[in-house]
Amino acid sequence: MQLGSSQFASDLIALEELHLLKLGVWAALSILVGSAIVALVRVRRSDSPLLQHFGIQCAAWGIIDLLIVWWAGRGLQLRDLAGAVALDRFVWLNIGLDVGYVMVGLTLALCGWKLGRRLGLVGAGLGVVVQGLALTVLDLQLSAGIVR
Repeated sequence: MQLGSSQFASDLIALEELHLLKLGVWAALSILVGSAIVALVRVRRSDSPLLQHFGIQCAAWGIIDLLIVWWAGRGLQLRDLAGAVALDRFVWLNIGLDVGYVMVGLTLALCGWKLGRRLGLVGAGLGVVVQGLALTVLDLQLSAGIVR
């Protein structure tokens, strides 16, 4: 839904609610997949630090994302134009942070690989990259619908 100058505050709050729903689904999937990976590694008693740390990152980020959804959902309210502008700026700040997460994850993965094939660090880095990319996509979708 693209908000234009003739859109109402109720459209913006619906857009925010949709964003929180998407983030909540992503969080739940991250927790489920991350926990399943960790459980599988432990049940099989395999020594896979890459998978273990990737799964831990997925589950941990999912929990944090669920807390964000809960917290943000409590504060939803109708916004005027100034509120829409503030939301847009906040979302763009988050997009910058999301890109930063991707870069940190890549750095961790590359350092882990270059410093003696430390696969736990590689797995953790890849987990951060996946989460950062997903959050970037979700935040860009939200930003695309906000009045400019």
